[in-house]
Amino acid sequence: MTGQTVLRTPSAPLSSRRVARRGAARGDGAWPWVFVLPLLTGIGVFFIWPMIQTAYYSFTEWGVFGGTTFTGVENYVRLFADGRLYASLGNTLIYTAVVLLGIPIAVYLASLLNLPGLRFASFYRVLFFLPYVAMPTAVAIVWRIIFNGDFGILNYTLSLVGVDGPYWISTPGTAMFAVAIVGLWSSLGFSMIILASGLKNIAPELYEAAELDGATRWRQFRSITVPLLTPSIFFVTIITVISSFQLFDLLYAILGSTNPVLPKSMSLVYFFYDQGFVQNDKGYAAAIAIVIFLIIGLVTLLQFRLQKRWVNND
Repeated sequence: MTGQTVLRTPSAPLSSRRVARRGAARGDGAWPWVFVLPLLTGIGVFFIWPMIQTAYYSFTEWGVFGGTTFTGVENYVRLFADGRLYASLGNTLIYTAVVLLGIPIAVYLASLLNLPGLRFASFYRVLFFLPYVAMPTAVAIVWRIIFNGDFGILNYTLSLVGVDGPYWISTPGTAMFAVAIVGLWSSLGFSMIILASGLKNIAPELYEAAELDGATRWRQFRSITVPLLTPSIFFVTIITVISSFQLFDLLYAILGSTNPVLPKSMSLVYFFYDQGFVQNDKGYAAAIAIVIFLIIGLVTLLQFRLQKRWVNND
């Protein structure tokens, strides 16, 4: 219309628009695959192919001097009738349950270290994280001295209050719990670091508003910290469960291969190790490995299903 000014947005040149359309239609070509190919190659060679081989070997029987004979599901029938599978699964579940108790402890400790004005907070974080990065063998040696039934510091402390401590790592009822306590202690630092990162994402204004409403620190912890920290708690739970089902090195280093309590205290992975590398029954061991893989997968899937009920995704 006359007397009105019409503002026009400058458009890109026609040639540039044609090039963009041709690029969109053609895609990015092979360059993304060039960058991803080394990673995919590593995953295929070191993860996918060994899994396929293990699945195949689980249906075979190995000869004394090598060579395989296809036996079908015989290894699995034998495995599910083997009481050692259920005993080692029970021991693994006990270890996992005890180690999971460290997550509430880690939440509380991470909250304490996140308090404003706390001096030497970084030093405390490093101190708690050191057991996680320490070598399992070194950790096991220290804890074997602590758990020693004759001159260990734990039994000495108990004797001061009139309690006669047992032989912790050579008694069937206490050996797995002793290993689980070490696992809880060594995983505490990792959980605290992850949870401390989650605490940084909680807005301080929420605590200020709660304090103005008269909420105590304990009420703030229950009503603000824990609900908003559930995504980090869920992540730590997933990692803890998976690593607990892979228990081997800590158990082997603390109990030792000649410990008479070991047959009643072995984990699933130790059961696999014993059959594959001690008894040299590799086909049977491959079946155990597949069962462990399926158990971890099912437990992880169940955790992801249940996380919708308690994890705050807002």
